Amino acid sequence: MAKLFNVAWIGTGVMGGAMAGHLVAAGHRVCVHTRTKARAQRVLDHGAGWADSPAAAAEGTDVAFAMVGTPEEVEAVHRGPSGILSAKNPPRIVVDMSTSSPELAVLIDLEARARGGRGCDAPVTGGDIGARQATLSIMVGADEDSFAEILPLLSVMGKTVVRHGGPGQGQRAKLVNQVLIASTMVGMCEGLALASAAGLDAQRLLESVSTGAAGSWALANLAPRVLRGDLEPGFMVEHFVKDLGLALDLARRLNLDLPGLARAQTLYTQLIRDGHGRRGTQALTLAYAPRATEHRFV
Repeated sequence: MAKLFNVAWIGTGVMGGAMAGHLVAAGHRVCVHTRTKARAQRVLDHGAGWADSPAAAAEGTDVAFAMVGTPEEVEAVHRGPSGILSAKNPPRIVVDMSTSSPELAVLIDLEARARGGRGCDAPVTGGDIGARQATLSIMVGADEDSFAEILPLLSVMGKTVVRHGGPGQGQRAKLVNQVLIASTMVGMCEGLALASAAGLDAQRLLESVSTGAAGSWALANLAPRVLRGDLEPGFMVEHFVKDLGLALDLARRLNLDLPGLARAQTLYTQLIRDGHGRRGTQALTLAYAPRATEHRFV
């Protein structure tokens, strides 16, 4: 019989709620905290407990997970005055599944070790669909012993779980992932804009190209949303811009020039200025709308 864990879960947003729900469904004892309790209601209804702070959720647990939006929120939920690591009896292992700074991941590990525990970073890719279907790809930065201990929990949430090295390396792998996605999203939206302007049936076009060399996760999962006019977030624009900024910072420190990444960041930053920061990353299609106002995707 698989070992069952006492788990804290911080953050039940677009992806976090579904991920915590998989742990509950697997029989683990889960205590959650999020800024707005109503957003946790679904996982609470399925058997999770509630705590009024990250510290209270983490008290005496085996493993504490966090899935929040920004490095500032990561800092607060782990190292803040009511954060996970301020618990009187902190968890043995702290796992940050947000996309954040590699340097912050190292600091969380160091502070966790000072309290007798260990810190791991395990950011994910796969969006809301992957979170709901438990098919996420999880990129882990952890020592070998910590990875072995948390692997059964991560495997409940994801289909592909890979350790990339010690603390911080999971975050670096995730930033590479975001660089790969950024130019793919630009190409997808530009291709759909050209198809529309050229009078092509975009749905038939997807049937033609999705299984060829142009195929991608974005083309298979996000292009159909664009065609339906569905710009709801699987992953928010404002969070993607944060990730692209982290990737550009890492590239600059390594003396790398990544012009495709810089162009994608410019386009996505403009979306935020235009009021679309809370939409999904497929909202990049709006950047091309002014040039094709007479055309519609059909």
